[in-house]
Amino acid sequence: MDWRARTFRRFFRRLCRTGESGNVATIFALSLPIVVGGAGLGVETSYWYYSSLKLQAAADAAAYAGALEKVSGSDKPAIVSAATLSATTNGWAPSTGTIEVFTPPSSGPNVAKKAVEVIVHQNLDRFFTSIFTQNAVGAQARAVALITDASKACVLALNPSASKAALFSGSSTTKMTGCSVMSNSIAPDAIKLQGSASLDTDCLISAGGMSLANPVKTVCTSPITQALPAADPFADLPTPPATNPCQNGNQSTLQPGTYCKGLSLSGNVTLSPGVYVIQGGDFKASSNANISGDGVVIYLAGTSGVTMNGTATVKLSAPTSGTYSGVLFYGDRANLAGSNTFNGTADSLLTGALYFPTQAVDYLGNFSGKGGCTQVVASTVQWSGNTSINQDCTSLGMREIPATQSVRLVE
Repeated sequence: MDWRARTFRRFFRRLCRTGESGNVATIFALSLPIVVGGAGLGVETSYWYYSSLKLQAAADAAAYAGALEKVSGSDKPAIVSAATLSATTNGWAPSTGTIEVFTPPSSGPNVAKKAVEVIVHQNLDRFFTSIFTQNAVGAQARAVALITDASKACVLALNPSASKAALFSGSSTTKMTGCSVMSNSIAPDAIKLQGSASLDTDCLISAGGMSLANPVKTVCTSPITQALPAADPFADLPTPPATNPCQNGNQSTLQPGTYCKGLSLSGNVTLSPGVYVIQGGDFKASSNANISGDGVVIYLAGTSGVTMNGTATVKLSAPTSGTYSGVLFYGDRANLAGSNTFNGTADSLLTGALYFPTQAVDYLGNFSGKGGCTQVVASTVQWSGNTSINQDCTSLGMREIPATQSVRLVE
């Protein structure tokens, strides 16, 4: 090979060596966005995963809060408000997201059950990966909280704070089969058993505490305190309208309608089926009265109440179908200070619910209803009669009354 060829090769090799550093710099500059983007994607993927976990926690908390609101008997707007507040408190940002609340759920295995479904949406930020796209990353989380009835009640005291809201006193002996005693009061003695009273029931359940002078025989392992309050089982019950003209109460057979000066009954009296609106005075069963009637609803309007003499024999039963199915006595919700006394002979039968949501009920007689089917739902309940109560009463048109409810996340 001549000297010219050798000289050319040496020159070419020197030229290549001189460009190596420049080539590396060029390649590095071109690949830098890819390297940074890849690193950013790894970091942001971790951030998005963490944000999704936070969003799921917010959805879980929101569904649970909504279910608790539903347990308390609130309507849909209040349930949505409670769920939204809980989601916000737990990290969901309403400024960059939306929330959907369904009760019952809109999909899944719990669509036909008492449950609250919450779906939260959130737009997540981009950082490093924004060099590729400016579109927000959409995230979604879903949760369903199921409400289940832990027990059924024969006696339910709705007052949220009263002492001795459910009181069993005297020398009474009461047996409740298939149902419990429930108090919504948070007082330390929300359920009280005093004197020599004896009580046999499925369970004692209180939102507060209880004071028991004597042992109570229960099916549950032990009385339950600090429980969730029970919803008013008749909160959806409409108010019966007053009608004209006023009815005459001085007859042996009475017709449904409005009794404008109360209704005081003595002797033998039969009430025909229907709704009786009592206003301007009390519903009274006088001494030795003999009162009967089937398919009867007695509504105590305004400040009207109930007084039954201990020597009166009263045999009344509620309708077994229709709007007021299973409801025998119904007290005006606007009457916040009334008291109602139910007394009678051992032959008396009050078959149906005694519903006085804002008033006291004193159940003093040694009687119940047909087959033991009597329920008492009132602001406070004082019980001192000797009787047996049975909760299996659906054949008589009576509702089952949830004594307390549990909430758990199922989806």
